[in-house]
Amino acid sequence: MFRGTFSSGFSFTRRCLHTSPPRQSWFRSTKSSVPAVYKAGREPWMKPTMVLLGIMPIFTFALGTWQLKRLKWKIDLIDELEEKLQLQPLSLPPNINLSVIPDFVFRRVLVKGKWDHAHTMMLTPRVRDGVHGFHVVTPLIRENGSTVLVDRGFVSRDILPSATEDEEVEILGMLRTSQPRNVFTPDNDPEHGEWYWTDVEKMADFAGGEASGVQPVFIEQIFEGHAGEANTRLKKGIPIGRAPTVDLRNSHLSYVITWFSLSGLTAFMFFRVLVNKRNLPGRRMPRFR
Repeated sequence: MFRGTFSSGFSFTRRCLHTSPPRQSWFRSTKSSVPAVYKAGREPWMKPTMVLLGIMPIFTFALGTWQLKRLKWKIDLIDELEEKLQLQPLSLPPNINLSVIPDFVFRRVLVKGKWDHAHTMMLTPRVRDGVHGFHVVTPLIRENGSTVLVDRGFVSRDILPSATEDEEVEILGMLRTSQPRNVFTPDNDPEHGEWYWTDVEKMADFAGGEASGVQPVFIEQIFEGHAGEANTRLKKGIPIGRAPTVDLRNSHLSYVITWFSLSGLTAFMFFRVLVNKRNLPGRRMPRFR
């Protein structure tokens, strides 16, 4: 009986041993699907973001250098105009050579004539010391010369100037040209008496143009009085002229500081990112072969 049991158990064991190869075959097939070779790839640090960050310091430094040149040019221009403003006033010839006016901008001039109140223009909106009003532009008819345009100065919108002056006047002013307008400034509408910016050509045409002897010459009247006199003129509706100063805007210094600061900041950022990428181990991405 023992022998029978042993033989039967032995036979069962042999059958199990004979059936084991399929199990080993399945293990081999599963093992073959796992990658045998494993290589780590380093992620490239030269990305579009890094390229852009590296270009920014150079680009902003170039802009700062350009604005530095513009600053020098603007300072030289203001110095030149201030020197012109200190020269003795000129007497305008009967017929003015329009081609040389840009060379005489901010030059003081003396003119005599009578006001043409029928063609007065109001430049709006204008503000002086918190008071809202207009700038009064009136043609000045010279006795032995052409008619020119004179910006007589500021008046309050509550007290407009009277149009009763018909005697000859002498004006001290400075030569100016048309002023550029920004994108928010409306178009002038001469038919409705709406003037928003100084367009000397159109103003001269409104006053009669070449047929009436009006030349596109624009003069800003100078006021050299004190604050008390200015308040008295304002209350009486008498235009207050401009101060004899050069009012060119000069913002190039702030632009220089801005661009050079951005150049230094972006250069520091690029250096830090570059150092961090070199010191840290690269990210390893699995590659199956």
